[in-house]
Amino acid sequence: MSTSTEELLAALDDDQRAVAEHLTGPLCVLAGAGTGKTRAITYRIANGVLSGVYNPQTVLAVTFTARAAGEMRSRLRDLGVGGVQARTFHAAALRQLSFFWPTAVGGQVPRIAEHKASLVAEASGRLGLGADRTAIRDLSSEVEWAKVSLITPDDYVARAARAGREAVGGHDHATIARLLSVYEDVKNERGVIDFEDVLLLLVGILLERDDVAAQVRTQYRHFVVDEYQDVSPLQQRLLDLWLGGRRELCVVGDVSQTIYSFTGATPAFLTDFPRKFEGAPVVRLVRDYRSTPQVVDLANKVLARAGRHRNAAAVELVAQRPSSAPVRFETYDDDLAEARGVAERIAALEKEGVPLSEIAVLYRTNGQSEAIEQALADAGIGYLVRGGERFFSRREVREAIVMLRGAVRSSVEQPMPEAVRDVLASVGWAPSPPAARGAARERWESLNSLVSLADELHRTRSADMAGLVAELDERMSAQHAPTVAGVTLASLHAAKGLEWDAVFLIGVSEGLLPISLAEGDDAVEEERRLLYVGVTRAREHLQLSFARARTVGGRASRKRSRFLDGVWPDDGPGGRGGVSRRAAARARTTGFLEDNPADAELFERLRSWRGQVAAAISKPAYTVLHDTTLQAIATSKPKDLRQLAVLRGIGATKLEAYGGQVLAVVRGEDVDVQEWLAR
Repeated sequence: MSTSTEELLAALDDDQRAVAEHLTGPLCVLAGAGTGKTRAITYRIANGVLSGVYNPQTVLAVTFTARAAGEMRSRLRDLGVGGVQARTFHAAALRQLSFFWPTAVGGQVPRIAEHKASLVAEASGRLGLGADRTAIRDLSSEVEWAKVSLITPDDYVARAARAGREAVGGHDHATIARLLSVYEDVKNERGVIDFEDVLLLLVGILLERDDVAAQVRTQYRHFVVDEYQDVSPLQQRLLDLWLGGRRELCVVGDVSQTIYSFTGATPAFLTDFPRKFEGAPVVRLVRDYRSTPQVVDLANKVLARAGRHRNAAAVELVAQRPSSAPVRFETYDDDLAEARGVAERIAALEKEGVPLSEIAVLYRTNGQSEAIEQALADAGIGYLVRGGERFFSRREVREAIVMLRGAVRSSVEQPMPEAVRDVLASVGWAPSPPAARGAARERWESLNSLVSLADELHRTRSADMAGLVAELDERMSAQHAPTVAGVTLASLHAAKGLEWDAVFLIGVSEGLLPISLAEGDDAVEEERRLLYVGVTRAREHLQLSFARARTVGGRASRKRSRFLDGVWPDDGPGGRGGVSRRAAARARTTGFLEDNPADAELFERLRSWRGQVAAAISKPAYTVLHDTTLQAIATSKPKDLRQLAVLRGIGATKLEAYGGQVLAVVRGEDVDVQEWLAR
């Protein structure tokens, strides 16, 4: 081994080094949160290149976000390795598809539809389904799930039933199957493809054209796949075709961070890897370099309480950082008090020297952000809501970059940071943020992040305006947004892969975490993993909180999350005290009645009717209709079967069996259950 590679490997711990030294053949890396998985695989690639085992041009590293791919390329450059392709599955597939399409198919690759919504809406309209915006979004998600799961319209009914997929928008599986077929027709007529088609079309070309497959396999000889627990069947099919039976594959993943199963992702490929590639070594990365022992201890306890549902491939973390601040657990009277309390604590942390850009507030649903946005705005604390429109797609950012490019061509005598401020002032930037929250504040934060980036590049690289524009172009291609000098507000799903010095997890109560829609062990355990992801985003400061009531003066019916049983330091008032799932369900119902007093009477009549039906057919009440479905009926008050059919939990079978009775109850009529059943 050369001196350079020995020095390289000396920077790794024993487990990371085991990854970096295994250069040929299959390798499975089970890497816990904060254990340096990116470091291990980039050093592995660098070791392979520097030792002459790899030609950098024949290595393909696959990530799940453009940001992660950009970070990997940056780290490899810092290690003296260039030429390695680090891309997302879609970016790598699109590059290959664009290259081979003219010869394999002819012409240019069809335009990629940026969103499915309009296509799904047209397909829905042709079938007379007439769905609203929310239903269209749900139907679009189901179309995506079917395609990444390699399910055709002809197979959908059987496969969806086998997978336990619930009715979407109140439509039965046969209707969704027809929608899938019409959706493909609409795409063909418009001459467009969707993002899943990029992978599907490339898979088809590789299957049909041996010459194309051979060319791809000659180009890429060594593969690394990060976040392997999130691979879908479609992505795995493409990966198998890239490999072509070879075994030069290193995969890295963490089953405890599987939080996208609703999109078709499955950890099965990760857990089955040692069986598929017989003899493949499995390396566990357990040393957590990100978080303090206090944070790591909580993360381990959250997973440990999964009991028999815990995956055998899960990693138990071992903290490496010195002890620091204890995890804070806070209970508030209502959502407003929680938001204000979090804002006050953030202000205190800022005074202690924690930058606002190193603080995040995480929540289960996007609707929870409103109260915290208002509280931060009232406190004069800047923030950025993550998970919305991509940074470089925002209008103000696009306009700013155009103006900055123009400034490169003009002769400017002043220092670059001052010139940037002058340019951005023309598109709305000001030295101080606007007082209002919402769009105006977000626009200012976007522009101010460009100012901050200019300051950083001038300070660290002595960059001029041309250097700034070049940096922005590179970041734009990698979707690597600059850091905004404000608190990050994000859903737990949007926070995956990120980390901050301080993290606030709000709303850790039953009905929110786990979400009330999570039914069944698998769904509930995915909610537990979401909490684990949230906890492990924190480096040093972590606070978990919930509010007993939704509104000021409201009934204090909320209970903290079952996932924190035995962890929350106070099991007195407001705690769960080992509450059972049945009791938790009762608490959610109580919360519904409190928040929806106008619908309480109808909800109780629906429950009474359901009890009569359950007794008559000798089945548990929940098998007739779930409480969440009765709540949806009580709030929407459907007037006909069509309106009833779009509600969650009302499939074709239940619509036929109970639809007439439900509508009668909604109208206020007395329903003779025995008479209905005798019809």
